[in-house]
Amino acid sequence: MRGTAVGAGDLLHLTREASVQFSRPITVRVIRVLTDWHTYDGWVWIDAYQLDAGGDAVRRRTLFLMPAGARRPTPQPGRSAGRPGAAGAQRGAATAARGTRPGAAPARRSAVAR
Repeated sequence: MRGTAVGAGDLLHLTREASVQFSRPITVRVIRVLTDWHTYDGWVWIDAYQLDAGGDAVRRRTLFLMPAGARRPTPQPGRSAGRPGAAGAQRGAATAARGTRPGAAPARRSAVAR
């Protein structure tokens, strides 16, 4: 990613090349670049979500880094560009609201009066 700008929505893998603070590499999704914060030439402040191994946001962070040292992770085969499992999660939430799971037989009402 050398020499390219960072923007909202970018997925970045940050290592020591981006800043010494990333001695343990992390992956983030950029929320926004804080252009009104003054920095040294070649450095930026960003708001980002730190992602876990599954791609889920686990922490919101404000980070100071060199975009020239950031890397874009290579896409994994078979994964869509969107958030993995989002459609399934919505479908699961809808069935949970009805009290059934996908493919389950409808619940029977008990004949016992309460």
